[in-house]
Amino acid sequence: MKVAVMTDSTAYIPKDMRDAYGIHMIPLSVNFGDETYQEEIDISTEEFYRKIKDVKELPTTSQPAIGLITEKLEELSKEFDAVISVHLSSGISGTYQAVVSAGDMVDGIDVYAFDSEISCMAQGFYAIEAAEMAKENKSPEAIMNRLNEMKETMHGFFMVDDLTNLHRGGRLNGAQALVGSLLQVKPVLHFVDKIIVPFEKIRTRKKALNRILGMLEEDAKEDKVAKVVFVHANDEQAAIDLKEDFNEKYPNTEALISYFGPVIGTHVGEGAIGVCWYYK
Repeated sequence: MKVAVMTDSTAYIPKDMRDAYGIHMIPLSVNFGDETYQEEIDISTEEFYRKIKDVKELPTTSQPAIGLITEKLEELSKEFDAVISVHLSSGISGTYQAVVSAGDMVDGIDVYAFDSEISCMAQGFYAIEAAEMAKENKSPEAIMNRLNEMKETMHGFFMVDDLTNLHRGGRLNGAQALVGSLLQVKPVLHFVDKIIVPFEKIRTRKKALNRILGMLEEDAKEDKVAKVVFVHANDEQAAIDLKEDFNEKYPNTEALISYFGPVIGTHVGEGAIGVCWYYK
């Protein structure tokens, strides 16, 4: 059985890496007024952060049209028997459900949709693992079992400079946003039951980052960590510094740098930092 792997653009796997692993991608969109841009296709992350500085209204985001998904699945069905399709949390987007629906509409290919219950490169880790297993001719069921096993130990924490965008975009409830803005806290956030909630309220950016890194290092000291990624919103140097510091202490753990692209960047805002890792 020939198995394809697909994800959506919010995994933020660089194109050269997607090509190397043979991972197919469907884009979400960011909307500036009447203008719609498919991320990674019509607008780059750099262009997005430049553009957002010049607008008064926060852009909106949208999931892929079901027609776009069915078109992609029909294309894959010509070459593949099944597809593992890995998507951002169904608690913040309808993309996963749209893929499930599209899978029911397309003949000739079995669609295995996977709700990562997270986003960004943590989601990318699932797609990469699936692609590696597909190259080894593993069955769709074996791949899905492995992804569910990974989910048991996937850790993802992030902090934003300002909670306003998450609140306005409906990704964080009003009471949580109000508390953050009133007290000027830098909450450490994470996904629980598919939605974004505060993990801990911390006063300063430095302390919030140290809290996240402390949790990562506890696991790294015990040699539990398979891969770690440092994710930034238009502050690559901050991610590079974190990665270099980590690599000095734990040179044998694979560490990557990734980014919050246009769709997720709309909600977390410039300056956000995230750290994700999972166990061996």
